[in-house]
Amino acid sequence: MKAHVSPDIKRQAKAIAERDLLTEAAWLKRLVIREIRACDAANTAVGEPHRESDIRRARHARGPQVCCNPVYVRFRDEDRLLLDARAAARGMRPATYVSVLVRSHLRSLTPLPKDEYLALKRSIADLASIGRNINQIAKAANGGGRVPDSAGAEFRAMLKICVALRDNTKALLKANEASWETGHAEADL
Repeated sequence: MKAHVSPDIKRQAKAIAERDLLTEAAWLKRLVIREIRACDAANTAVGEPHRESDIRRARHARGPQVCCNPVYVRFRDEDRLLLDARAAARGMRPATYVSVLVRSHLRSLTPLPKDEYLALKRSIADLASIGRNINQIAKAANGGGRVPDSAGAEFRAMLKICVALRDNTKALLKANEASWETGHAEADL
């Protein structure tokens, strides 16, 4: 769609779009869809209306979109520096980091980056393996079977591993929680 309008109308449209925190293109698209809906509502008896599904179908015909409709956000320079640093620290792109933060806020989730999630899964697998070993030794001891003399040393070693895994997992979760909350108090000022 192309249209020529006066510079005054362009300034007004830009001001309205900025007020609504939209790009001019997004604001115009919203305006066009709203007007099409209004025309359809007024002309339902005259012909077949243009439905929103038709508009969506035409948009998707241009090519597949990766996920959802994009959202544009403006940051202050100092906030953008913090965003870039925190995203890099987590091995994420800034947009992905913002997406994780927003999703976790909207759904009241605790955000956990992929690397930290995988570390927790490995810890759980290690604990499960240790639990199976302890169970086999306990069955042998309870069944009257021969338990090697080194069983006491093995139990102490496994206990140390379990305690270390527990402490590391707690520290990881505590550090994760603290890192996501860093700067929260300053934002409330």
